[in-house]
Amino acid sequence: MKLRKKQILMFVSGLIAIVIGLSILSVFAYRRINRELQLRKLMQENIVIEIEALDIKAPVLEGTSQEILSKAAGHFIDTGSVGSGNFCIAGHSSVIYEEFFNNLKNVQIGMEIHLYDKSKTCYRYFVTDSFIVDPDETWILDDFDDDRVTIVTCTDDGTQRQVVVGKISADK
Repeated sequence: MKLRKKQILMFVSGLIAIVIGLSILSVFAYRRINRELQLRKLMQENIVIEIEALDIKAPVLEGTSQEILSKAAGHFIDTGSVGSGNFCIAGHSSVIYEEFFNNLKNVQIGMEIHLYDKSKTCYRYFVTDSFIVDPDETWILDDFDDDRVTIVTCTDDGTQRQVVVGKISADK
């Protein structure tokens, strides 16, 4: 009789563990699916930056607050617009978290950058420069009398900023 009670107790404990495990997995799955649906909506309704060679594709929202950068890349207010001036974008990169600009450190001169405006017109840029600056070097946001995109993200250790500059193609 004791053996039977022990078996029942083990079986019930196993069932409880399975139910708890499935509940935890479903919460994570729901969060992942919800984030993916939000991302798709943001991509449809906003400017999008894409560097296909680096598997980078992100919506670009107006502003660079933590709230914005937690779900998308952000456009520095008072910098250029898509296809005109110095369109400056910030975004997170992190070796720990799945961030939009994680692969930016692998950029090479000549790579294509596509910016899609809200009507999904594509503007083609080509990488002309990639360099590191200190966080207080805001000159990178200045207007340089040309049409470019400037992408800013953290270096792996977070102490400096990686900057990638792309100049617009003559045929957009």
